[in-house]
Amino acid sequence: MDSRTHPHFLEHALWSASLFDGSWRPAANSHTVIEPATGEPLTQVGDAAPEDVETAAAAAIVAQRAWGAVSPRERADIFRRAAALLETNFPELARFVARETGGIPAKGEHELREAITLFHLAAGIPLQAAGEVLPSMPGRFSLARRTPHGVVAVISPFNFPLILSLRAVAPALATGNAVLLKPDPQTPVSGGLIIARALELAGLPAGLLHVLPGGPDVGEALVTHPAVGMVCFTGSTAVGRRIGELAGGRLKKVSLELGGKNSLIVLDDADLDLAARNIAWGAFLHQGQICMASGRILVHQAVAADLIARVAEKARHLPVGDPAREPAALGPLINDRQVAKVHAIVEDSVRAGAVLEAGGRRDGRFYWPTVLSGVRPGMRAFAEEVFGPVASFVTVASDDEAVELANRTEYGLSAAVLSPNLARAWALAERLDAGMVHVNDQTVNDECVNPFSGRGCSGNGGSPSDWREYTRWQWLTVKPMAPAYPF
Repeated sequence: MDSRTHPHFLEHALWSASLFDGSWRPAANSHTVIEPATGEPLTQVGDAAPEDVETAAAAAIVAQRAWGAVSPRERADIFRRAAALLETNFPELARFVARETGGIPAKGEHELREAITLFHLAAGIPLQAAGEVLPSMPGRFSLARRTPHGVVAVISPFNFPLILSLRAVAPALATGNAVLLKPDPQTPVSGGLIIARALELAGLPAGLLHVLPGGPDVGEALVTHPAVGMVCFTGSTAVGRRIGELAGGRLKKVSLELGGKNSLIVLDDADLDLAARNIAWGAFLHQGQICMASGRILVHQAVAADLIARVAEKARHLPVGDPAREPAALGPLINDRQVAKVHAIVEDSVRAGAVLEAGGRRDGRFYWPTVLSGVRPGMRAFAEEVFGPVASFVTVASDDEAVELANRTEYGLSAAVLSPNLARAWALAERLDAGMVHVNDQTVNDECVNPFSGRGCSGNGGSPSDWREYTRWQWLTVKPMAPAYPF
């Protein structure tokens, strides 16, 4: 389908009171999506209810069976067309993603670029080998092949909704599954309806993708539905635990990408100007609303005072505002509840002895970049994932202490070490208990093709372009005729 025949990709009337199942069908209810920066309505979307999950699952089962008869090249072409649609409508979509998520323009552009890449990666999956020939007895052909789970449920968050939905949706579809997608109700367009629109116009058969914006009751209905063979969840550890319990009790496969309390270690030989820039980027990017954010800075005592002063100076000069309407490095947090949580962690930590070096100020949903020094174990800023623009400095006396404190957490998502001495930094990095470790970089690093795997309460993650993630083994044997067994 020629994308040039669709000049208005974001046709809000399509979803203002509808749900997507390959076409747009009426929803019983709807809700208004609020722009975080202004508090004003941004769009209207249909609301899903638990009974919609039942309807969607029944249609998905039928569509998934027919999907298996579509040739690999035809499947690949659908994803390529979807990528082309995003490219054609790039400026409009990037701006909307930025506004819906409260991000700066570059953040919206980043999500679109990654989404285009994810569609291209998905286009390659159907054309890859999906099995192995096994050794066997003479006269029997034996192989192991990857087969889809059938129906995959995807539940995505508000912070990077387009990427974090599509990195599961695209490969799940490409490996032969149908998908039930529940985007966060705060970001349903970026997290679901943009994907639905692209795949609708690209020719994805009806019934293979269902977008069900809704609350926790819809998520629970998805996880517990007997037709769902796999659940992919990105979000908080608390919700991830609940999903793990529900899915585990029903023996479903789960992919859980959860929270993090990520340590960035700065050794005493680091370039402090570069270190300050890395810390500011890792702690304040997208207002700290990133699971990989550099929330805990472990710095050697010999350089701590100088480095803290440099980061605090940067924090005081980073502009905060509505990124869609004025130059801003930081936009709003997603909602008032999140602002209150961030501020409570900062205030509680200061009362416990931390020093407020910069920030700690809020105005509506805007929270100024904040620097805390003197953070110690036992403080909320040391242990909790803040999910806000807060850099918490912990002073250490040795490399061993840095490792011990970095590993003193229930999480295990990302970690980083800054030092020009690669042998020293590498030796330290190998002792860090995290799914992702970066030497001479900050903790916020991601690429579409890398495994995204946490430890402990950061979940188990997965690989977005891997046949093995969204399929299961089936052993198949073939003989010319049935054997004459002695019974």
